[in-house]
Amino acid sequence: MRRVERLTEARGGFTLVELLVVLAILGVLTAAARPLVELSAQRHKEAALRQALRDIRGAIDAYARAVERGEVLRPADGPTRGPVYPATLELLVQGVPVSAEPGAARRHFLRRVPRDPFADPSMPAAATWALRASDSPPDAPAAGRDVFDVASRHAATALDGTRYGDW
Repeated sequence: MRRVERLTEARGGFTLVELLVVLAILGVLTAAARPLVELSAQRHKEAALRQALRDIRGAIDAYARAVERGEVLRPADGPTRGPVYPATLELLVQGVPVSAEPGAARRHFLRRVPRDPFADPSMPAAATWALRASDSPPDAPAAGRDVFDVASRHAATALDGTRYGDW
């Protein structure tokens, strides 16, 4: 009897069946968690897209207000009256001179052009956006001489059922 007790006491590992059961349980838990992880990643990208759109649109509006108030130079090739919008998104980063004097200070409206989180990562950030000019109709937005609005180029549907391009 003592010999049997010693053999069972010396046993310190797991059996093959126990290891297989544990692996099966881990596999089921991983399979159940995967959709939640993917959903979380999509929510994160959607939040980043909303923030990027807010940042860009806020900078475009700030540029138009600054030109209207005379805080920065009105572009020579732009309209002489009414709202003026930036020619490119990069202009919001490069800044606009506050006066016509050489070496005048520049006012910057963005630190960098945000990237569309759903776009191809190899594209430049400014190229990830669909641009709408001020003279294009809302039902058929198109790029033009200025940047009045931006939208995502991604054609997929968001979690709320809307298209990313309609945000």
